Amino acid sequence: MTGYFAQSLEFIKGVGPQKAELLNKELGIFTIADLIQHYPFRYEDRTRFYNILEINDAEAYVQIKGQITSLSMVGAPRKQRLVANFNDGQSSIELVWFKGATWLRKSLKKGVPYLLYGKPTRYGRKWNIAHPELEPLTATNEKAGRLQPIYHTSELLKKKFVDSKFFSRTLQTVLPAVVRQIRETLPTSLISQYKLMDKVAAIARIHFPETTAHLQEAQRRLKFEELFFIQLQILRLKGERNEKHLGFVLDNSELLNEYYEKHLPFELTGAQKRVIKEIYADLRSGQQMNRLVQGDVGSGKTMVAFLCMLISIGSGTQCAFMAPTEILAEQHYKNLKSYCDLMGLRVAILTGSTKTAERKIILNYLKEGDLHLIVGTHALLEDRVVFKQLGLAVIDEQHRFGVAQRARLWQKNKDIYPHVLVMTATPIPRTLAMTVYGDLDVSVIDELPAGRKPIQTKHYRESGRLKMFGLIEQEIKKGLQVYIVYPLIEESEKLDYNHLMDGYESISRRYPKMAISIVHGRMKSEDKEWEMQRFVKGETKIMVATTVIEVGVDVPSASVMIIESSERFGLSQLHQLRGRVGRGAAQSYCLLMSGDKLSAEGKTRLKTMVDTSDGFLISEADLKLRGPGDLLGTQQSGVLDLLVSDLMRDGEILKHARMAAREILRKDLSLALSEHAPIKSHISSLSKNVVNWGRIS
Repeated sequence: MTGYFAQSLEFIKGVGPQKAELLNKELGIFTIADLIQHYPFRYEDRTRFYNILEINDAEAYVQIKGQITSLSMVGAPRKQRLVANFNDGQSSIELVWFKGATWLRKSLKKGVPYLLYGKPTRYGRKWNIAHPELEPLTATNEKAGRLQPIYHTSELLKKKFVDSKFFSRTLQTVLPAVVRQIRETLPTSLISQYKLMDKVAAIARIHFPETTAHLQEAQRRLKFEELFFIQLQILRLKGERNEKHLGFVLDNSELLNEYYEKHLPFELTGAQKRVIKEIYADLRSGQQMNRLVQGDVGSGKTMVAFLCMLISIGSGTQCAFMAPTEILAEQHYKNLKSYCDLMGLRVAILTGSTKTAERKIILNYLKEGDLHLIVGTHALLEDRVVFKQLGLAVIDEQHRFGVAQRARLWQKNKDIYPHVLVMTATPIPRTLAMTVYGDLDVSVIDELPAGRKPIQTKHYRESGRLKMFGLIEQEIKKGLQVYIVYPLIEESEKLDYNHLMDGYESISRRYPKMAISIVHGRMKSEDKEWEMQRFVKGETKIMVATTVIEVGVDVPSASVMIIESSERFGLSQLHQLRGRVGRGAAQSYCLLMSGDKLSAEGKTRLKTMVDTSDGFLISEADLKLRGPGDLLGTQQSGVLDLLVSDLMRDGEILKHARMAAREILRKDLSLALSEHAPIKSHISSLSKNVVNWGRIS
């Protein structure tokens, strides 16, 4: 980014080096472009003036013209507040300040016309306003019915007088020069087709809208542009990859048919069959596959992946299966090895814990083509891991891996990219999938195997703890097993560790004769594995653990999942944990234990879990509560570097933006046509590391 928009803030009138440095640190605002795109997050309606007699309970904020008729300090010296009487010519209202009272007492003047803005509160029959905004009435603000922009700031910035008004003043200073520099970034045809405001007007009006209609049009234009350029980037990369990167033609289904006819342990669901057909069509198309398979815990994604790997192996290539943790890699290895043994296929596992001598043998087998399938963690991405011919790479729980890591798997072959199958048990809302995984084709396994009983989910506060113990005892008597999970949040690992150990000790005291497993992040891998295996074999009936078991071992006889301090977990994590039980034929339960005091958000989360087991409904609720970056950990990847859009609310705009981007690239993938010059010019003016092409340049 060059030129006017790349200029540093310190040269703007009223900013200077000190404030510029604070804005850098606190809000990541470095340049004029950053400042212009620091959009208001809400607006105060200053379009109407009220009389005091008009105030009623329906008015959240009011704007009044009047004068201060009296000022006095009230209360003990250390707790003094400033009280004023404000009169609009017909009636009066009390104003009160608890902070800065002494300074305000000196600065406010009686008998001077003021413009007041604040939130009225009723006390008995009287109204008062605490900490109102007061500014001298001028010819400008007396006429100016306007929407007042409110900008995000921070406590430290406020102390240095960099508040919302500072942003308003500064933007009023720079906007006249800005509008002369802004170039249109969308083709005339798109602006006309979607009835969009032009770019210059949109920037001016999002900061200083004259009417609500103007504001809505400005927001719609900037949201469309932001989402259009993100979709254009995703679809363009996909189009270029399809043009440039041919894939292996994997069309030999003999091994698949043999396994299906002789060894398949259960009947596939209709959804599994549909997804296998979609993947098979990709594998034999001659184009490199990049497909995302979404499906709840227990929907049979691993079997789908294995059957597709049989097509790859049958067609003479090797397969890789990458999992985010060693525990999960071990589980997949055991499952896949049992399938492979039936077919006489060779499989190995490679993780950070693999011994050096063993690693050397595995790597050699892999390079020579003597291994059909390798299962592993991030260790598979290392340069020394060389395949003879990698045909299909399967990545489990994709959101735990960055896009760059996925790309490293593509580089494992010299001449031709391997096919990539991405799996996730985190159901992703459609708007998020279109943005985060827009370069992937999406398949959904939306059906659970026959015979599964829905998991009963209940929320208990402390008073319900005896019921919890009753359920534990009832299920263990039936020969079933119980998970008790404690939160683990990195910032307070020590506190969480103590919380876990306290829980372990109280369970041990409650059941002194019962063997109990414990698993947490501070344990060595081999100790974790030993404890896990005791539980899997049924030697222990209760496992006390942190979230390391979130994507852990399948235990069909585990029928109860108890989540302590459940209000501290995100919805997707609660849903994943709940999916650890319900793997067998027995009725399963999930108990959400919480403290007595819950935030509104905490109540919503736990109620959602009790009300539904539909992963997609849960993911939509999670997106509303937490936002897209938190939901998938995509803030680090830059994919959701959104400035003005909201994926939860702007699904319709996203749909139109994607349609527009797809249509333009269908006609002109390289953006060579003259009508697409504004798009090409805008993209080329940005630095290569800017993911969001909707940004100003």
